[in-house]
Amino acid sequence: MNFPLYIAKRYVRSKSTQNAVNIINFITFLVIVIGSAALFIVLSAFAGLKTFSLSFTESFDPQLKALPVAGKTFSLTTEQEQKLLAVEGLAFYSKELEEKVSLEHRGKNHIAYIKGVDSNYTKVTGIDSTIYMGDWTINDSQVVSGSGIANILGVTINEFRSPIQIYAFKPGKGSISQQSISSLYNQLPMVIGGVYAVEADLDNKYVFANLRLTQALLEKDSLQVSGINFKMKDGVEPSAIRPQLKAILGPGVQLKNRQELNSTLYRMLNTENVATYLIFTLVLIIALFNVVGAIIMMILDKQQNSKTLFSLGTTIAELRRIYFVQGVLVTGFGGLIGVLIGLLLIWSQLFFGWLRITPSLAYPVKFEFVNIVIVLATIVILGIIASKIASSRINKKLISTAP
Repeated sequence: MNFPLYIAKRYVRSKSTQNAVNIINFITFLVIVIGSAALFIVLSAFAGLKTFSLSFTESFDPQLKALPVAGKTFSLTTEQEQKLLAVEGLAFYSKELEEKVSLEHRGKNHIAYIKGVDSNYTKVTGIDSTIYMGDWTINDSQVVSGSGIANILGVTINEFRSPIQIYAFKPGKGSISQQSISSLYNQLPMVIGGVYAVEADLDNKYVFANLRLTQALLEKDSLQVSGINFKMKDGVEPSAIRPQLKAILGPGVQLKNRQELNSTLYRMLNTENVATYLIFTLVLIIALFNVVGAIIMMILDKQQNSKTLFSLGTTIAELRRIYFVQGVLVTGFGGLIGVLIGLLLIWSQLFFGWLRITPSLAYPVKFEFVNIVIVLATIVILGIIASKIASSRINKKLISTAP
């Protein structure tokens, strides 16, 4: 039997004859439980917020997207389209053409982006699931806009008698002063057939229109696109067919997955998650100073027992190991109980949604096994350091002064 472990377990279970030591030990254990539970809950909450924030991008962004390396557009030939259809693992692809335009309705103006899309666009993105007014109606006379745009222009769906006006600058060269104002832009009256709502920035940004109509408005030929959106078949990873798509589209086109398309958002969320973890770890470090104090108090309380064990042949190293193991057991059990409490709270939030942001939206949390590993590893590592510091206080001088 491991002698230091046996004695350490006895010390953990037994009570001290001094009530103050018992209170200190209880408070230390409670601090570890609360600290580990709080860290697990915060990590789970940030995981939920990250998933919730990225769900917006899943509505707009495909699994993989082709963009021009330079400039705003590139050409997609009929031959290239035939090759894309033959790619194994590719379910759908959708062409788009995007450009900044000016919108006007009854004297109200707004600068936004027109995004011309084809009929496959709803198959590669989830944009149609964000429609909250009207429907996904895109044709030669109707478009879909963000709720922010509709509010700014003061327009609602199906206003056939008062359509919005879309103005796009004509491509060309030469001095603007030598041309009439009306010759500088193309104008297109359109009716809003549906309104989507995701989040403020996106709601104020896009008007979705027919691809062919957008190409005509921007005076582009039928081969010119600003992007191609790809959706993989079930079970196929984008990285598996990325080289094939790259070979088909050529060096003038770059491919980006959903994370690369939203790299700033991903970096921000990851940075916030790391910062929060470090802050709570600092709190745990401060809290685990209680472990050092509690072990030292236990050493002083068990000073006579240590002297007896030393007289029976126990070495100083073994005595230190007894209190070291005791500290690790206390922090380990405290961390485990804290994680279990955190799990109960997270699962109750997932099933019952008792904490809500709005009456209809529960605060997003997400259970991830890796968070359990992170919390327990943090607690155990800090507990080992604290126990090592406290147990090093044992020496022959301390034992010799025992009554």
